[in-house]
Amino acid sequence: RILEALAVRKRAPAGQGTILCLVGPPGVGKTSLGRSVARALGRPFARVALGGVHDEAEVRGHRRTYVGAMPGRILKALQEAGAPDPVFVLDEVDKLGRGIQGDPSAALLEVLDPAQNGTFTDAYLGVPFDLSRVFFLATANVLHEIPGPLRDRMEVLELPGYTEEEKLQIAKQHLWPEQLEAAGLGRSEVRLRASGLKALLRGYTREAGVRELARRLGALCRHAALRSARGRKRRPLIVDAEALTDILGPAIYEREARPRRAAVGVATGLAWTPVGGELLFIEAAAMPGKGELVLTGHLGEVMQESARIAVTLARANSVAYGLSERPLEGLDLHLHVPQGAVPKDGPSAGVALTCALVSLLSGRKLRADLAMTGEVSLRGAVLPVGGIKEKVLAALASGIRTVALPRRNLVDLEEVPAEARERMEFIGLDSIEQALELALQGRAG
Repeated sequence: RILEALAVRKRAPAGQGTILCLVGPPGVGKTSLGRSVARALGRPFARVALGGVHDEAEVRGHRRTYVGAMPGRILKALQEAGAPDPVFVLDEVDKLGRGIQGDPSAALLEVLDPAQNGTFTDAYLGVPFDLSRVFFLATANVLHEIPGPLRDRMEVLELPGYTEEEKLQIAKQHLWPEQLEAAGLGRSEVRLRASGLKALLRGYTREAGVRELARRLGALCRHAALRSARGRKRRPLIVDAEALTDILGPAIYEREARPRRAAVGVATGLAWTPVGGELLFIEAAAMPGKGELVLTGHLGEVMQESARIAVTLARANSVAYGLSERPLEGLDLHLHVPQGAVPKDGPSAGVALTCALVSLLSGRKLRADLAMTGEVSLRGAVLPVGGIKEKVLAALASGIRTVALPRRNLVDLEEVPAEARERMEFIGLDSIEQALELALQGRAG
């Protein structure tokens, strides 16, 4: 899509182009893409960080009648770029604030509207300034936090996280040479083995982007520089899987985070977060009581509603699910999602919540090698959800090879890299009954 925009600019330099908004987790290269576009076009690069901006005057400028008046950030960035047509990156448009001094997102509407920005007026200058020749790119981590009118003026391009193989190539071709140069080391002084790089990826980083990977590679280079400063420069430092423990300490992440064995009342769900996909281990427990439902794990309103739907499905379809006629009589239920300090929300855990609850009430174990995602309705239908690529890659990184997802989401698997698709099995779901038949082990009743 970016190449199409560049081709149109080349054919019609004076035409009104679409403003592109790159949305994705931290560290996937959104701002770097802007620099690459500037290099490709041979234009200067300008960037404005909008995180925390809560004053409209920071975008439009102050009137000259005020003490300390100055132009807005847009024109100041153009002045520093030294050209009226740079590649201009508006970073973090999803983190705009709103204070008593006005709404900066409303001020950006004129900047990002191709039909209006030819006559953009900065309050400090007081005369129209033509922004139509500027190639605007916006970046954000979370799409739904961008104000609606602002989002309506941009075309959204989603940048998902990287696969393990992509990270390996990025580290070899870009990150490792950059870190060596930053530490003043030559390639002959430190040799990073392929086994060491893979162990670094699997044991010390678990992220959608490559920022933490770059930091870990920098730590290896600093260790080599210290080793050289202490006079141990006779032999090059060989970094393999065994050497990582001595340099960086024990591995932070286990290769397989999934439960080792099938268990009653423990379901493996998949969740999307701004920094990539994650596994959710949903636990259910029951105790004598009055039929109350306890929810813990810092769950948002939508996820709490999914838990209540799961309880209703279990009560309304008790016989069909192999439960007693009154499965909740005299029981209190407790549903918990570990990592209680991390906020969790969204409808994607509906299938996993229902499976965990039915497993608990029926005494049947849930498969440990199966991860599931999907929203559940009161009729028991499994509805499509978002973030499929990130969720699938999270399951793959945790050692899970079978993923159950809504049938209408099977088309989204085209976004998943071919190497990941070949190593995994995907099962489409239309109803919660299919999910229970797939996930529960042993006989019902």
